[in-house]
Amino acid sequence: MDTIHWTVDKNSGLSKGYPQIAQAAALLAQNETIAFPTETVYGLGANAGSDEAVKKIYEAKGRPGDNPLIVHVADHSQALALVSDIPAYAMKIMSMFWPGALTVILPQKEGKLSSLVTAGLSTVAIRMPDHPIALALIKEAGVPIAAPSANLSGKPSPTEAAHVAMDLDGRIAGIVDGGPTGVGVESTVLDCTKSIPVIVRPGGVTREQLEAVIGPVHVDQALMDETQAPISPGMKYTHYAPNAPLTIVKGTREFLQKLADEARSEGKKVGILTTSEYKEEFRGDEVLACGSALQLETVASNLYGVLRRFNENTELDLIYSEAFPEDGVGQAIMNRLMKAAGHRVIEE
Repeated sequence: MDTIHWTVDKNSGLSKGYPQIAQAAALLAQNETIAFPTETVYGLGANAGSDEAVKKIYEAKGRPGDNPLIVHVADHSQALALVSDIPAYAMKIMSMFWPGALTVILPQKEGKLSSLVTAGLSTVAIRMPDHPIALALIKEAGVPIAAPSANLSGKPSPTEAAHVAMDLDGRIAGIVDGGPTGVGVESTVLDCTKSIPVIVRPGGVTREQLEAVIGPVHVDQALMDETQAPISPGMKYTHYAPNAPLTIVKGTREFLQKLADEARSEGKKVGILTTSEYKEEFRGDEVLACGSALQLETVASNLYGVLRRFNENTELDLIYSEAFPEDGVGQAIMNRLMKAAGHRVIEE
């Protein structure tokens, strides 16, 4: 398959309509798959009402069939048409955080979506992305768009169109290049089918932000204890992994350096993931900074790009990563790193 590439400037002209958006939307109407930018990562979109279209997402990514997809909508009315019941607190946070990096899980209305989107569950995950290109594309298509991250399953999510092309060129119909994304980690997924909502995936909207609006919010215990079965089926899979095995080091930077030195003395090539403040302190075969320790939002924004940069060094035998504080967006960062590491942790 020849993949079409379009470039769209998100800062100008969308209100007047872009021929590239119309072309991409026309392919979505033909049940093809299109990659497009959101404020979190690039998504791989298809008509959420079509089995034929949604099947192509799973095939292109190599994604397990029991891993549900998030449905992206352009406005609240499009979301409400897909659900059978919605608690008052869910309406409140949708009004507060949409468009934005928050996905809500609600009971689905029968007959509106392909069963492949929900992996046969009675619920549906929905969000409204905070990106002008994404919203314009969904509006032009006129249908809800199912869209996981636009990467091969298990690999780091794409924050640039070049990352999408690296994984999916020739496997999908088109890529809309809208430049780098902003948040860098995927949306927070909140199960709103319970009296007290539960975070089943931490992301761009933090627990603290949610609790400031609606009060207590629980966190799926499986996010902190890998022996627990996750509420969300997709969370049981390893994601975001670089080619070389990644291990998280919880301890001092001196301890991390000691581990790296020991591995290098055995002839191994070692990568180290750190922050800009401490990059010069480390000795390794590839030392990469992932934003600032003083601004964890920058770490989130750069995380997947750095994991992909490690892949460019094909000689690396292993990668050590510093650990990050698990409050605010740090919870999402550590969740992604733990999955990328397959829960490999060394504690001092």
